[in-house]
Amino acid sequence: MKIILNNKDEVFEAESLSIADIIKIKNYTFRLLVTKLNDKLVKQNDRATTYAKEGDNVLVLHLISGG
Repeated sequence: MKIILNNKDEVFEAESLSIADIIKIKNYTFRLLVTKLNDKLVKQNDRATTYAKEGDNVLVLHLISGG
């Protein structure tokens, strides 16, 4: 499966993956993440049941706070 992840082409050995799977595979470990699939917000509770397919656009942003 080929998707666009954070504006870069990525290839995975699956026909579809959940957003939670992608986060785990890519080892995103920040506590505060914002996730979008095809420009639609994916809430944290929905990441395990929301699937990306061939050609989808996935965005995973790290929220960083500071002063």
